[in-house]
Amino acid sequence: MSAPQTAVILSAVRTPIGRYGGTLAGVRPDDLAAVAVRAAVDRAGVEAGDVEDVYLGCANQAGEDNRDIARMAVLLAGFPLSVAGVTVNRLCASGLSAVVSACHAVMAGDGDLFVAGGVESMTRAPLSMPKPEHAWSRGHRTVYDTTLGWRYPNPRLEALFPLESMGETGENVAERYGVSREDQDAFALRSQRAWAEAQEAGRFADELVVLVARGRRRPRRSWRRSARRSARAAVSRRATRAG
Repeated sequence: MSAPQTAVILSAVRTPIGRYGGTLAGVRPDDLAAVAVRAAVDRAGVEAGDVEDVYLGCANQAGEDNRDIARMAVLLAGFPLSVAGVTVNRLCASGLSAVVSACHAVMAGDGDLFVAGGVESMTRAPLSMPKPEHAWSRGHRTVYDTTLGWRYPNPRLEALFPLESMGETGENVAERYGVSREDQDAFALRSQRAWAEAQEAGRFADELVVLVARGRRRPRRSWRRSARRSARAAVSRRATRAG
């Protein structure tokens, strides 16, 4: 039995990250994915036709990201029809699982060249309503917001486990392990400041790909000013609690 092949990373790129309802609100998730997939191949200096498969993680898949968004991204990126695409869903670990799956494929000898990553657009997540079980049914209908959390829950599963969203789970973890709000604020502030310094120093330039977002322009804010505001908000919350 021959030894497994070693998987290496040839390039790594990403689109800018927007806030909810922000600059990227007008960009479809399949278009976002196509931009990143195309840029990753171009920067690696390889031919798109040599790619065996494209693995993309996507947790929602309720709207424009439905029906195997990895394959849609491959086609939108202008790759040959011979390049396959598979979408992976492990919720928040979907993108990571996609990368691991591509690594496994290399080690198993399924191919020599793969693209892996993830895509999500919470802003463009749709509202979803189930069909009636019978024709001409009457009464109110439940409409689910697919942005975050559960939809169409199975009553049997709900009876076994609490169907909680990420935010609720975070509160449970904080309570169980004694993570105070003050500690969370301090960590968030350090993270924001570190990001602002790295952004101004141009440390993300090599990984970013240009994305043209059409729509309403929003004024740019100073990230240093934003960090200072976050600091004042954190201090204000602590002062309020202390009083």
